[in-house]
Amino acid sequence: MSKTLPPLMIVDDERNMRLSLQTVLADEGYDVLVEESAENAIKTLETREVFMIITDAHLDGMSGYEFLKLVKQRWKDIPILMITGYATPKLAVDAIRSGAIDYLPKPFAPEELIHSVKRCADTYHLIQENINLKKAQTEEFSLSHIIGKHPSMEELRNLIATVAPTDATVLILGESGTGKELIAGAIHALSNRSKANYIRINCAAIPEALLESELFGHEKGSFTGALKRKIGRVEEADGGTIFLDEIGDMSRPLQAKLLRFLEDGTFTRVGGNEELKVNVRLVAATNRDIVESIQQGSFREDLFHRLNVVQFRPTPLRERGDDVILLAEFFLKTFNENLGKNIEGFSPEAIEKIKNHHWPGNVRELRNAVERAVILEQSQIIQPEKLPNFQIESRLRKEDKDYSAFKSYEEILENCERNMLLVNLAFCDYNLAKTAERLKLTETVLKKKVQKLNLIIGSKAKI
Repeated sequence: MSKTLPPLMIVDDERNMRLSLQTVLADEGYDVLVEESAENAIKTLETREVFMIITDAHLDGMSGYEFLKLVKQRWKDIPILMITGYATPKLAVDAIRSGAIDYLPKPFAPEELIHSVKRCADTYHLIQENINLKKAQTEEFSLSHIIGKHPSMEELRNLIATVAPTDATVLILGESGTGKELIAGAIHALSNRSKANYIRINCAAIPEALLESELFGHEKGSFTGALKRKIGRVEEADGGTIFLDEIGDMSRPLQAKLLRFLEDGTFTRVGGNEELKVNVRLVAATNRDIVESIQQGSFREDLFHRLNVVQFRPTPLRERGDDVILLAEFFLKTFNENLGKNIEGFSPEAIEKIKNHHWPGNVRELRNAVERAVILEQSQIIQPEKLPNFQIESRLRKEDKDYSAFKSYEEILENCERNMLLVNLAFCDYNLAKTAERLKLTETVLKKKVQKLNLIIGSKAKI
């Protein structure tokens, strides 16, 4: 076989039939186990994996039908093909009802047997691929991928571990690029729903007219282009988790329908009358100022309260101290592997540049900056010129609005002055003369301010 398969098992008390079936299937590339009784087969199944079983209906000792029922009780996912020389329509129906995948009366053509076995092999591969995809998804969203030593990150990981096993609705608020999707995925991966589907929808990426259909599905003919019934994403997520990203972009009429859905899990498809119900955990996120959106009337306050059972607020990268270097090193390792490179680290000047940037795009911006540097760097150490110059990014700089973090008026002024100087230094490519000219200061005064505020520009400074 082109893909790796566990063996299949043949159970038949007739030696010639066992050998005949084994020869036919071995010639097709299958690994085959043979057993002369159901009792022996059960002992083997307790220690060996098989992808399917072929059994005779009439066996000495335990019959094939009894064997079929016992296997379905203990190993329900193993497909079973039953063969018999005493075929009747009633026996065929009984076999299928008991869980047989197929029923072949003797004599049968080898091609019929091979076709049935191939169907089981293909099904096994699809099941394994689905398991591997879910496993990879779980690994992608594990807590180990939420990197950082800052106290806020430890608190975040602890909160995820506490909330994930529950079915509580979760609202994630924070700037773009802070890892909201990573948090949502980790909540699903650590939940009791982790083996079920994890469905993600970006509400801002789907036109308003289609979002309701995408979410709840539609009936045939419900609107122009609805040529057949469509199952919605909430139905796909039944038993699992649905993540609604950028929920702040959802229209108010659809917010009302979502509010109803959150109450008891019921909904109707677009153009339908039948009330449907699913068991879904909802995680929502937005980078909008949710209070401002409520005050402006674009977001329902009652929906906010319904979503806000447990709230997460990931910390912006600029407030996480040395985590920025920790993350840069993580991304360097990742892109080394992806791009087949062996860059050893960052130069001191590159580290200074990373530390001094405000990262308005947060972790996503840092990831892109490191990827760019790894692509461009030809030496063993990333140099500062391989990182972006951040001139445009610095103009997106987010000012600190929470002044309660500062102890005095002087600290607030000092923070504002520091932000202003860093923006203009970056805009002028850390050229002190140009920055001084831009700010209408003498270069001497600018140097004193840089020293007073402990701005680390080091070798980046240009005269």
